[in-house]
Parts: sequence; structure tokens; C-alpha cells
Amino acid sequence: MAVSMADIQNLRKRTGAGMMDCKNALTESNGDFDKAIEIIRKKGQAFAAKRGDREASEGCVLAGSNNDFAALVALKCETDFVAINAEFVGLTTTILNAALANKPASLDALNEVEVDGRKIADLVTDRMGVTGEKMEIGAYETLSAPSVVFYIHPGNKLATIVGFNKAGVDTQVGKDVAMQIAAMNPVALTAEEVSEEIKARELNLAKEKALEAGKPANLIDKIAEGALTKFYKEFTLLQQEFIKNPKQNIEQYLQSVDKELTVVAFKRFSLNAE
Repeated sequence: MAVSMADIQNLRKRTGAGMMDCKNALTESNGDFDKAIEIIRKKGQAFAAKRGDREASEGCVLAGSNNDFAALVALKCETDFVAINAEFVGLTTTILNAALANKPASLDALNEVEVDGRKIADLVTDRMGVTGEKMEIGAYETLSAPSVVFYIHPGNKLATIVGFNKAGVDTQVGKDVAMQIAAMNPVALTAEEVSEEIKARELNLAKEKALEAGKPANLIDKIAEGALTKFYKEFTLLQQEFIKNPKQNIEQYLQSVDKELTVVAFKRFSLNAE
């Protein structure tokens, strides 16, 4: 049967599929829109099954906030060509907005959130049928605090969210800290929050270096502890040198604004090799 351009455009609007895919689906379904949509969705499911073992290392990372709640979402795909596509970025934005509105507690819960009657997991699968690439939500992070700030690095490959202990944090101060996290990649907020695994790793590395350098055996432990203290200054947020003013660490910078102001939580995700 003949398929009109208006029908093709209508189906494309409803599914996000390409013009030719929409035309073929409408032709196969004899103009039945519901059947055409199902044909397109089954195509996406087929691609999902076929490409399940492929690596999705590219993608789009976005973050946002809703009052005292912030979320970060990474939608991953196989190639940068797809990652920068406006419709792919649009799907990532849709997922982020759904997360901000519904505040799901986990990635599994996020996949179950519905947008216009379709689960987010199904929207991602549908999009796979359009692009022919593996796609998956590679990260979903959230936090709640009296003030929350987010930062998306240009290119949509890296984003951060940060929470403060007081409401009404100055916009520039919030942005400074969010960008600090993006640039310096701290492993924890304070030394006390660094995992025992990381502490043991850094101590062992320091001991090995000291032994290789021929340091006296009775000084190895002390040298390793000194190296761990240096590690805390470089990789815990509040002790890090402020990139805009190295004479201050982040804790001192915040206290120069408000003596009681501090960070209570942060999350960071990057698609870039670091």
C-alpha cells in the first residue's frame, strides 16, 4: 500500500526511528500504526540481543537538579558518531528529567520509570533499533542535600554533582567546587572516608618505592605514612589545593565564604580514560 509522508513523519515523531525504517514498518503493517510501532520495537530488541557482547564505551553524560535533589546519568553507546547525535543527547536528557522528577533510588528503578507510557529501559532498546548500536545506562548517581549543584563538562563526557550542608549556597561557589571535582577527581571527601582498600594500596606502593630507592628498613613505615598523608592532600576533596587559588585548600576556600559551609557529598562520572 502507498504510505504518505505525513504518516511517516508521524511515526518518526512517535518512535524516533529513521524515515526509511518508518516507511518500511508502515508498509509491512499495511498502515496500522500500532503494528508499525511494534515492528520498530522488535527491531530494537533484535539489535539488543545481537550486540549484547559489544563494548559501549562512548556516550553522553548529563547532570541536573530538582530543589534539594541532584542526579547524574550516563547513556552509553558504541561510537562517538552516535553519542553526539541530537536525538541520542535528547534521549539522555529525557532519562535525566525522568530521574529528577521521579527520584528513583537505583539504576534498576530508573529503568522501570515510565515516560509517555514506555519504560526507560524500553526507550533505550527502541533507540538501539534506530542506530544499530548497543546502548545502556552506564551510570546513575544521586544525592540529596540542603543545596545541590551540578556541572557538565563541555562535550558531555564528564559530569559532577555536589551537595552542601547549607541552603542558598552562592552560585559561583557551588560551580567552583563542582568544577574542582571534575578537574581533580578526588576519591573521597575527607581522609576518614578513603576506603581501607585504597589506603592499603597506597601504603604498599609507597613502601615498594622506598625499598627500591634503598631507604633504611627502619624508616619504610614512616616514609609510607608520609606518602599517604600527601595522597590525602592530593585526592581528598576538602584537602585538595583549590585550582583557582593554590594558596587555599577547598575547606579553607569554603570557610572564607562561610565558616560553617562544607561539602557533605559528591558524585563524579567520566567516559574519558583517566
